[in-house]
Amino acid sequence: MILHHDVDVMMTRTQISMQRETLRRARIRAGEEGISFAEYVRRLVIRDLGESSTGGDVSALFGLFDSGGSNVGRNKDHMIGEAVEVLNRK
Repeated sequence: MILHHDVDVMMTRTQISMQRETLRRARIRAGEEGISFAEYVRRLVIRDLGESSTGGDVSALFGLFDSGGSNVGRNKDHMIGEAVEVLNRK
């Protein structure tokens, strides 16, 4: 299998240092916006540099849809059991 990567999409991991209170406040702001701290920092840098974003943080999709009350994490064993039972009937 050959993998092709778009250079504009690839990200590089970096480390930053900041005062504890600044970090606390930034994490709160990111939470208020419903995004990760990393995405919050990326957006600030992009805005400051006057660039347009070519991609987004996939975490922005979380919480957009109604699960209908389903909790797969809590009910997965029961759900898998039901699926196996239905398949065994066929």
